[in-house]
Amino acid sequence: MSEPSPTPYTPGVNPEAEKREGYTEARHRMRRRDRSLRRLLMVSLLAPVVGAGAGLVDVIFRIALEQADGLRNSLIALAHGTPVIGFILVVAGCSLTAGFGALLVRRLSPHASGSGIPQVEAALNNELTPTPPGLLPVKFLGGLSAIGGGLALGREGPSVQMGAVVAHLVGQWFRHSEEELRLLLAAGAGAGLAVAFNAPIAGAVFVLEELVRRFEARMTIVALGASSTAILVSRFFLGDEPDFHVAIKVPMLTGTGSLPYIPEASWILFIVLGIVTGVAASIYNRGILGALTLNQRLDRVPVEAKAAAVGAVVGIVGWFSPNLIGGGDSITQSVLSGGVVFSAIPLAFLVRFVLGPLSYAARTPGGLFAPLLVLGAQLGLFCGLISARLFPHLGIQPEAFAIVGMAAFFTGMVQAPVTGIVLVTEMTAAFTTLLPMLAACFSAMLIAHLLRTTPIYDALLERVIAQAHPDRNRDTTAEATSVIGH
Repeated sequence: MSEPSPTPYTPGVNPEAEKREGYTEARHRMRRRDRSLRRLLMVSLLAPVVGAGAGLVDVIFRIALEQADGLRNSLIALAHGTPVIGFILVVAGCSLTAGFGALLVRRLSPHASGSGIPQVEAALNNELTPTPPGLLPVKFLGGLSAIGGGLALGREGPSVQMGAVVAHLVGQWFRHSEEELRLLLAAGAGAGLAVAFNAPIAGAVFVLEELVRRFEARMTIVALGASSTAILVSRFFLGDEPDFHVAIKVPMLTGTGSLPYIPEASWILFIVLGIVTGVAASIYNRGILGALTLNQRLDRVPVEAKAAAVGAVVGIVGWFSPNLIGGGDSITQSVLSGGVVFSAIPLAFLVRFVLGPLSYAARTPGGLFAPLLVLGAQLGLFCGLISARLFPHLGIQPEAFAIVGMAAFFTGMVQAPVTGIVLVTEMTAAFTTLLPMLAACFSAMLIAHLLRTTPIYDALLERVIAQAHPDRNRDTTAEATSVIGH
């Protein structure tokens, strides 16, 4: 029997050396992990500072807008004392405030135009340089002038972008790396949304679902830290009540909150509501993009003149119905409190449906969230009142349809359903409508996809990138032309 041959010797292979190399690599990995954890701790400790700074700036902006809205309504009421001169002054005032907002943007900070959320997304994707400090006063004063002057725009867009500016400044002061600045930038943006709507959870969810579009542990930690501190600062000035109060018409036997739980038999109606809002949101989406395209085609007309023309239209509407202009919070509150006449809803809805795209095309600072919520509330209440008349045995609460309509319209436009559901629930404290919201948001988002509706912020992001990199567009067009030619 032959003996087994010995294992051949392989030069360069030393088991002891391999073991030492393995230990060395393990130590390196542990050191890298420790450094990463230390950096996470540092940026997490800075998140509350970002939240406090963003919260303070945005709460001042919100209070200033409330004062501007009150002043505008008072001046319109005063102007009715002298009808002819008063009408001219109201129209001219709204025109001048819109033109001034556009002038600030064009002369001082072009990236302050519009919502600001697409610009933040572009910065997070390294398509734009991080927001410069000079943008903050332009966004603040331009938004105050345009929205306070009556344009149908929301406060959340400026709040998000200003929060991002504050976060970037704080990160630079503490000399954080680019990746850490990115974390703080997103967290500051979420803090801005939290303050805009008194919705801290929605602010953090918005960061994950819309801005970065993935669940990342470090991002989650920093976003939660910033939003929680921002809302603490906000509630010191504004109190802890939800933004909207919902009318209670039926004693609640099965739950707590502003409304009773929704009967299961009526859930199919909420799916139908989602279909209706999905179609309306898709049309509104295309209306906004169409208005922006028309604005670009009129490039020979000065930006300020176009904004002033939009402001004049808003002034005419404001003369006859002051509550229909501006951000629209008073409209939403009237809808949720049952203070709206059924026959007046269609006309008010159509007016806001047209004013929204016109106002956004003016290229002044201003957001989309608040106008979306107005339309969703109006459409939801209208469907709820019809359902209550058709199915009186179901005990339908039309205000519940208004709340669900807000979340469904948001979902159809933004296609970020979790953010929409959490946002509306925090704003109304109507957690008993969560399940109908799920059903309506399901059908609204499905319809939006079937109609091939691009999420509004994706479409706006493409426009922001195209304007920031015009050479890239020319290269793409030239390449396509070359391919067609061959």
